[in-house]
Amino acid sequence: MEPWIIYALLAALFASLVAIFGKIGLEGIDTTLATTIRAIVMAGVLTTAAIALGKTKLLDTISTNALIWIVLSATAGAISWFFYFLALKSGPTTGVAALDRLSVVFVLVLAALFLSEGITWKTGMGATLMTIGALFFVFK
Repeated sequence: MEPWIIYALLAALFASLVAIFGKIGLEGIDTTLATTIRAIVMAGVLTTAAIALGKTKLLDTISTNALIWIVLSATAGAISWFFYFLALKSGPTTGVAALDRLSVVFVLVLAALFLSEGITWKTGMGATLMTIGALFFVFK
């Protein structure tokens, strides 16, 4: 099995724990505060990993252009998590997680529009089935 498949499955596993732990942790706390605490902890964990793996010496290899796109990505991620925790606070965990995973469908469309990545009938069908599946989680 390709390493990226294992990494992606591990990412999915830990993303599922975000929903479970987040839903439990949101009881009695403001969602913006919860998201802020989450971001601080994430920054600490990732900073520790970068230092432990010796990656900080690579900071000078990042171009200004790459840095701009990374900052934009981080901003989009922060906004995503802001709305994710807001939805998780009042919505069912499975419904919120299912709709959040529609990001794959959005990526497919945006990658076709802005990165010239093609949409085949298989990827189109997959996106359609993912959308229908997400709706089944929401409208039971």
